Amino acid sequence: MGWDFSTEPEFQAKLDWMAEFVRSEIYPLETLNLDWPALRRAVAPLQHEVKQRQLWAAHLGPELGGQGYGQIKLGLMHEILGTTAYGPLVFGNQAPDSGNSEILAEAGTAQQKSRWLYPLLAGELCSAFAMTERDTAGADPSQLAATAVPDGDGWVINGHKWFITNASIADFMIVVALTDPDAERHRRTSQFIVPMDTPGVRILRDIASMEVIEHVGPNAYPSHAEVVLEDVRVPGAAMLGSRGDGFLIAQKRLGPGRIHHCMRWIGQANRAFDMLCERATYRYSHGSVLGDKQTVRNWIADCAAEISAARLMTLHAAWVIDQHGPAKARKEIALIKFFGAKVLHDVIDRALQTHGSLGYCADLPLESMYRAARAARFYDGPDEVHRDTVARLILRGYTPPPGGLPTEHVPTRRADAERRFAGLLEAAST
Repeated sequence: MGWDFSTEPEFQAKLDWMAEFVRSEIYPLETLNLDWPALRRAVAPLQHEVKQRQLWAAHLGPELGGQGYGQIKLGLMHEILGTTAYGPLVFGNQAPDSGNSEILAEAGTAQQKSRWLYPLLAGELCSAFAMTERDTAGADPSQLAATAVPDGDGWVINGHKWFITNASIADFMIVVALTDPDAERHRRTSQFIVPMDTPGVRILRDIASMEVIEHVGPNAYPSHAEVVLEDVRVPGAAMLGSRGDGFLIAQKRLGPGRIHHCMRWIGQANRAFDMLCERATYRYSHGSVLGDKQTVRNWIADCAAEISAARLMTLHAAWVIDQHGPAKARKEIALIKFFGAKVLHDVIDRALQTHGSLGYCADLPLESMYRAARAARFYDGPDEVHRDTVARLILRGYTPPPGGLPTEHVPTRRADAERRFAGLLEAAST
């Protein structure tokens, strides 16, 4: 068995350039309250430079304009990009566009790719993914209430979607709707491409949240919208994949996407950790700097251990996907989803505590990072669902012991050992 934690020098040089580029060119944009049109203008020259360096949309293969790096290298890239909310946008792999491009690449027809995928990859379009609903459990797509009913050569969609990221600035959305309510649980839904200017599509509002408190409106980025689809008619060619493939397509999107989420969380956690450690070097309290206090040193050690553990777990999950595909990495993906979310929250919380009122106020990015981190525990599936998945998959490797006694039952094992070594025991007693 070989273990290799090295990164090729050529790719490491790309990572080093990315880290400096993100700090010097993207971090400053965080301090400005830019709406979507202004933000697009601000990032356009940065996106051009990324494309020139062949780092644009690296989540897809070369035939689609990406780099085909695989999940491990993508993970290392996202660790850097995740330190700032605008990082993925500048590098062409922001959610939900990155996941939607993977769906279109996987399930789209040649016509769908020409109309939607290639402009999306070029940064000319913005998209949304409309699955979750206010009154059904988002972690269980089989419970969706939105429907798509055949009508002539097309479909009529009705539904009330909730918390649809960037829907108010999107050019199109991929809608998950119920097409076969009586089918097997995971064959009930299908996915459709719906242009936002289709009659019957209404953006009710952009929803204020812990993450997005100010500047909520039709030009906010990021935003989360409440969307109503009322007798929305789309042609048959709007369906992605085959009828009933909605859940299968969504799962293919979510596996790699969770790797990217977790590595971005590690990047955010590292940024918060840097702020914690810096604070420990200069803030005096009771005669010495905070770095001399045992509690703060414990926080630093715990943060370092937890970030390292989450990083190794995530890269291992990425390795499993690269070697065997997302279906074989279900346990590893579920593990990092709930563990990584907790690490992100705990590291930011300790950094905020170390800064006191300075961390709590908006003079540092910690308070906004803290608010955004809370959502990590339920989007793309709540912690409880992922814990349940991990436990179920682990328990498949165990069976009840014969006779009802534990396998490690000492009296039973002793009796077996006495029979096995009877000759040795008899010789030893004479």
